[in-house]
Amino acid sequence: MTLIYKLLGIFILIASLIVGWFWQSVNQFSSTPVNVPQGKLDFTIEPGSGLYAVVNELATLGVIQDASKFRWMVRFDGKDKNIQAGEYQIDASMTPRDILAMFAAGKVKQYAFTIVEGWTFKQLLTAIGSNKHLKQTLNGKSVEQVMTGLGYSGEHPEGRFLPDTYHFPAGTSDNDFLKRAYQALETTLADEWQKRADDLPYKSAYEALIMASIVEKETAVAAERTHIAGVFVRRIKKNMRLQTDPTVIYGMGEKYDGNLRKRDLRKDTPYNTYRRKGLPPTPIALPGAAAINAALNPDNNTSLYFVAKGDGSHYFSETVEEHNKAVRQYQIRKRKTDYRSTPVMNPDPKVVPK
Repeated sequence: MTLIYKLLGIFILIASLIVGWFWQSVNQFSSTPVNVPQGKLDFTIEPGSGLYAVVNELATLGVIQDASKFRWMVRFDGKDKNIQAGEYQIDASMTPRDILAMFAAGKVKQYAFTIVEGWTFKQLLTAIGSNKHLKQTLNGKSVEQVMTGLGYSGEHPEGRFLPDTYHFPAGTSDNDFLKRAYQALETTLADEWQKRADDLPYKSAYEALIMASIVEKETAVAAERTHIAGVFVRRIKKNMRLQTDPTVIYGMGEKYDGNLRKRDLRKDTPYNTYRRKGLPPTPIALPGAAAINAALNPDNNTSLYFVAKGDGSHYFSETVEEHNKAVRQYQIRKRKTDYRSTPVMNPDPKVVPK
């Protein structure tokens, strides 16, 4: 009986040594950086993929050197049921345990998409439609159908999507992306509306959004936004027309060829702020958060006019005499696509504003 106990003890000792050695070997494997020659590797786990398939593919790609140790590591860590499908990015600095943690947490690779301040909704749809990482579901749909699909049937889309850089996993639908940008705009506008200055001529947050879109199109100089917003706010309060070129251009639609002519300023459309007083019926572009803030917090200056200087900035004037002098000094003859417009005197005394 004593011999049996001795043999059993020797067996347990040997087994313990083997297990200890194997455990140490797995731990060393799990903490050693993987092999990614190019520095980064995109790796996709298809839905329904089992542990063996995932590990075997990693081994086939040469990322890990021992598939069995990776499988044991997964079991030791209790995560053999947690691996999630998706597209991942494996870096050369990662260890097998880092990779496992990434798979278990579902930290899939993120792609960036920037909605540019001042884009129109049409430009946004074009950019989304050419993004290969978004799942395309909106191709061929009208603007009305797009808005209905978003849950906002009957709403005009212009200005409703917040310019920003968004990150998303591959396969996100274009519809879901637009919903996210819509909600971001709603949240930003609501927050800014609550913090707005006193005595503004807006009846609603939507009117502030319209003003923000005009400010966005009028200047690319951050420091000028509140100044330009102030000019337009003061003109509205004085019952003056806004007389801003970007609204006219927006109202022309496809007819705009890059040049804005006197006859265009005379032609009446709902967006011609040379002919009609007040704000246009909708935003004319997608305003960023800074433009929204400026529209709701305009400066308290006294200027009523401004003219583009040709370098991206503007010259501001309090009187029409000073403004007309600045126009002669700075204004180019042809108003091109990138031209930031100027409130000026009525281009045609015979035109009666509505």
